[in-house]
Amino acid sequence: MDHLEHVRHNSVRTRNNRLAAIHSLFAWAALRHPEHAASIQRVLAIPVKRFERNLVTFLTEDQVDALLAACDRTTWTGRRDHTMVVLFVQTGLRISEMANLTCSNIVLTAGAHVHCIGKGRKERCTPLAPLCAGVLRTWLAERNGLPEDPLFPTSTGHRLSRDAIEHRIARYAVAASGPCPSIRSKRVTAHTLRHSCAMRLLESGVSVTVIALWLGHEQVSTSNVYFHADMTQKERALARVAPLGVKPGRYLPPDALMAFLEAL
Repeated sequence: MDHLEHVRHNSVRTRNNRLAAIHSLFAWAALRHPEHAASIQRVLAIPVKRFERNLVTFLTEDQVDALLAACDRTTWTGRRDHTMVVLFVQTGLRISEMANLTCSNIVLTAGAHVHCIGKGRKERCTPLAPLCAGVLRTWLAERNGLPEDPLFPTSTGHRLSRDAIEHRIARYAVAASGPCPSIRSKRVTAHTLRHSCAMRLLESGVSVTVIALWLGHEQVSTSNVYFHADMTQKERALARVAPLGVKPGRYLPPDALMAFLEAL
């Protein structure tokens, strides 16, 4: 664990993930090798390391528009990437889900939606807004692929890898930093676009339960992180609180004010 953190410079989250795998292995070994129970118990007693939980990073509407504008739509790859970013922001798909999409996963008939196999091999259908459906319809007509072909291929027809998708998004984030300087302070990744989708839903008044279903979260509590990052929710709560020094209760005008109003 120390080697991972201090030599390989992995994050605390990565360290804890490795520790969880080790715990799982030694829990299996405890049932089959009781003669090593003492050593196994020492390994299982290693605690996870605590870490700071930062607020989620997401893009505002202006930053999303700048990122989309950075895609050169005069080229085939630019139109492909523009469609992919639109789909990321509207559906909140994970990067693995996006990379594995095929042409048949897009349904543009009544009740347009995208069908994917998500984390834990769970099937999920996410509805498509009319604007996103229109962009996908145009791309599918240009893509002209078979149902089993990848939705977003490389120039050679192969499936885009996760690293390739991240590289494209990072490239457009750099290009967007010119017209939109505020995006420079953010690390823009595919997961940032997923967070942006969740924040757009939350700011539109969508309940956290629906957001959890939309994103494919196993537990509703996982979506609570977006409440902490949404300042509009806190500002609305602050507006309902009486200012300091003001007595709560109904306002009662003084007699002089009432006499003045009655004399009008």
